[in-house]
Amino acid sequence: MKFTFDRDAMINEIAIAQEIISTKNAGSILSNVSLSAQDNSLTIKATDIKVNFETQIPVQVLEDGTTTVYCDKFMGILTSLPPGEIEFNQKTENGDEQAITVLIKPINKKIKFQMRSMSQEKFPEVNASEDAPYFELPSKDLKQMIAKTIFAVSEDETRYFMNGVYFEKKDDALNLVATDGRRLSFISKPLLAGVPDFPSAIVHPKILGIILKHAPEEGNLFLAIVDKMIFFKFGNYKFTSVLLEGQFPNYERVIPAKQEHSFQVDKADLVSSLKRVALMVDKKAGRIYFNIMPGTLKITSHQVDMGSADEEIPCEFADDEEAIAFNYRYIEEPLRVMDSERICFEFTADMKAVTMRSEPASDYFHIIMPMQKE
Repeated sequence: MKFTFDRDAMINEIAIAQEIISTKNAGSILSNVSLSAQDNSLTIKATDIKVNFETQIPVQVLEDGTTTVYCDKFMGILTSLPPGEIEFNQKTENGDEQAITVLIKPINKKIKFQMRSMSQEKFPEVNASEDAPYFELPSKDLKQMIAKTIFAVSEDETRYFMNGVYFEKKDDALNLVATDGRRLSFISKPLLAGVPDFPSAIVHPKILGIILKHAPEEGNLFLAIVDKMIFFKFGNYKFTSVLLEGQFPNYERVIPAKQEHSFQVDKADLVSSLKRVALMVDKKAGRIYFNIMPGTLKITSHQVDMGSADEEIPCEFADDEEAIAFNYRYIEEPLRVMDSERICFEFTADMKAVTMRSEPASDYFHIIMPMQKE
């Protein structure tokens, strides 16, 4: 196996492979990236069993072949070399099929790296995706939907059915929902007109984080959900992931049908105030207090043995004074992805679910369960 390639083009793809690979054990095949050279094209694959990655880049193939190399070491070598054309040459040592080495060197420099490789035969089979029932989605819309839900996923592994984002087709709408049992993020966009029904799915945040990072801002991507797998395609990239098993909670029961009270604040005021008040938040409890009064929202935090902070910002509110305790992260995180200038909070009583949304209302909202006051 022998081919030449552009260093920078290879670095771009191996960097993505590193994000997929979960183990740093150099003796494990799962720490390796698969390379297959044929017809002046190099197919690159990486997997951690649950998430798979495949792409192709143009290379000059001098001798067809396949192999796997330790991904982190390969990346370290590539980044140490100067830009330009690199030669990759796999050789068998003295006819010993167990002693296969790879030579990596710049074509016009007297630099040479030699590293062991492992046979392609031990590399896990990546699920084929060519026959999956793909449908198209605007890449920008899907990325926005992922960004507005992924942070609300539960990290409690005993509640594995909440460890991912729920994908659901409802009529012509695509709904994405995430919850950790104390808050819920929901977004719906009418993106599925003419798309056949597909099963609802709980998608692991690892694959969604990769799509969020690497999918293009413009144009469409292809998505399919079938046989407990989700498939993504865009450009030269193919990603697949095993779906999380289990029954996602009935999220519609959490969404309040009607709420009696509401108040509005300027987003910029709320963001800057939270940043200051959070300096005195008890990091373990994360509790802050909203005292809502006509014309004013007072935000307060207390840190035992350290002190406290409070700040007042203008607030549009016409009812009697109310006080609600929140985990400050449950306010701060959705604020990052809400792009309106005004934020509205809707509530019924101090220990009932609070709805946080843009004003005017959009396709996204965040449900928060208040904390006990101390």
